[in-house]
This record gives sequence, C-alpha cells and structure tokens, in this order.
Amino acid sequence: MQINSFLGSALAAFQAGQRRIDDAGAAIATSAVPAVSNSLALTDLGEQMLELRGGQYDAMAAVRMIRSADEVLGTLIDTQA
Repeated sequence: MQINSFLGSALAAFQAGQRRIDDAGAAIATSAVPAVSNSLALTDLGEQMLELRGGQYDAMAAVRMIRSADEVLGTLIDTQA
C-alpha cells in the first residue's frame, strides 16, 4: 500500500468519525429535555450518546493511523537522506 493512499484512507476515516460526532451532537442539542416518565426519549438520548462516543473512537483510531503513516514517511525520508 502506498503511503499516500494510506494517508487518504486515514483522513477519510477521521472525517467520518467527525461527521458521526457532529450528527450525534446535533441530535442531542435539538432534542427536548426528556420528562422522567418518557423512557423512549431517554433511550434516544442514550443512543445518541453512544453514537457520540463511537465517533470519538473512530476519530481516535484514524489519528493513530495518521501517526503511523507519519512515522513510516519519516523513516523513508531518513533512509533516503
């Protein structure tokens, strides 16, 4: 795999994680404060919180991919120099 395609994949994965975070955050922000007796609204809020956390983990994994690509690229440059 070429380093450019790896970096492109990592960037796309980070953007997908960011989109997931943005969507979940918007859904949480626009939802009304649920009443204590409305368990359906609490379930929706809980699902959005899980989506928010999932987006965070997606973005963190992508950052690790970007760091790995950076290290490989640095090694390649050091080897050529």
